[in-house]
Amino acid sequence: MNPQTVLSSVQRAHAERNLPRYTSYPTAVAFDAAQVDQAAGWFSQTRADDHLSVYVHVPFCRRLCWYCGCNTSIAHTYERVGTYAEVLTREIDLTARRLGEHDGLAHLHFGGGSPNALSPVDFKRLVAQLTSTFRVRPGAEIAAELDPGMLSDAFVDAAGEAGVTRVSLGVQTFDPGVQALVNRVQPFEQVSAAVDRLRAAGIDALNFDLMYGLPGQTVDNVYASTKTALELRPDRIAVFGYAHVPWMKKHQTMIREADLADIDGRWAQADAADAALIEAGYVRIGLDHYALPDDALSRAAAEGRLRRNFQGYTDDPAPVLVPIGPSSIGQFREGFVQNLTPTDAWAAKIARDELPLGRALAITDEDRLRSAVIERLMCDMRVDVAAICAAHGFAPDHLAGSLASLSAVEVAGLCVLDGSSVVIPETARRLMRVVAAAFDERLPVAVNRHAKAV
Repeated sequence: MNPQTVLSSVQRAHAERNLPRYTSYPTAVAFDAAQVDQAAGWFSQTRADDHLSVYVHVPFCRRLCWYCGCNTSIAHTYERVGTYAEVLTREIDLTARRLGEHDGLAHLHFGGGSPNALSPVDFKRLVAQLTSTFRVRPGAEIAAELDPGMLSDAFVDAAGEAGVTRVSLGVQTFDPGVQALVNRVQPFEQVSAAVDRLRAAGIDALNFDLMYGLPGQTVDNVYASTKTALELRPDRIAVFGYAHVPWMKKHQTMIREADLADIDGRWAQADAADAALIEAGYVRIGLDHYALPDDALSRAAAEGRLRRNFQGYTDDPAPVLVPIGPSSIGQFREGFVQNLTPTDAWAAKIARDELPLGRALAITDEDRLRSAVIERLMCDMRVDVAAICAAHGFAPDHLAGSLASLSAVEVAGLCVLDGSSVVIPETARRLMRVVAAAFDERLPVAVNRHAKAV
């Protein structure tokens, strides 16, 4: 394992900053309830040659992990989940009726919560309805985020029969002490058995989520957990830093701050995971993803086709993201939409045959320009700002102020400026959000809503 990287005082200050993850620009904190009526009309403006990406949110889990920052809750009986699934079927039909012409479904993603909180029958039925209603395209990816500790053989069989092509497993850590501290006990043998069952069902594309910064984590146990995960040879791995926001997620009060590493410890833990992954031959993808060299994500990164959206890094080029389920976020050419978060309010709108939108944001040409610059920095670690400006119909020096603001960041070693070009060196990869933030003119809005940069 590589020795711990030592942060300078300036780098440490940047690492402590509260910054967005830039899965979109503008970020979701800018969305506004006042724009919902306008946004409802965007659904009908899709084009005949548009491929669709559909995100389905399942806001239920069968256990509550104390680190979780997701919109989810525990369903103590299945009746509540089953009722939810019935409302989902009505939302799917409603949304399909409101969409304009399009060229079919290219990517379907189930997130949560835990989609395997659904029964195998309900999950299979929903996939069939979605792929039929939105006209699934040949070769479409059908993906689901699953809890391996609660994954039944029946659900795996249903996923295989439904045509699921990719599964992401929330592994997080294999250290039993850390698992106990975050209320997510799932021994290696249990995860390994889940992997074997998924592959036997024909679901060969597997992603793992790992974490650093959890209570009780150290450089050594993060490195060991990563090495253990690699024994199962997933195609992709995402390594996320735990965001401790108990003022937003009350269950995180179960985690003692005294058990959390400081910023230097978090950096060293991330370095440990990175070292294990690089030693195993994985390719770094953007901020926090890794993939095998022959994976589609690695090829997209090498060819400059990597994209970033609300599911993280992707090679999905679909121009329209359709939201299904409470709190789901969608994207249209005109702007972003987000469904209502409370399930009762979401269901009430659907009962009235209304799209269950809660917030939206119309985007401007300025937003599109800044989004393009930020996405290239987050995906490629380099951008020619003047070229992007020209491509979007702006003067080449339109973002000169943002470039100038990077001077102090360059001194800290987080980027290299050459005229209008910005390059993030490999040593600063983990702090790329600091560089991207220079182009975020909306950052002062609710900056305290975001987690630490590392």
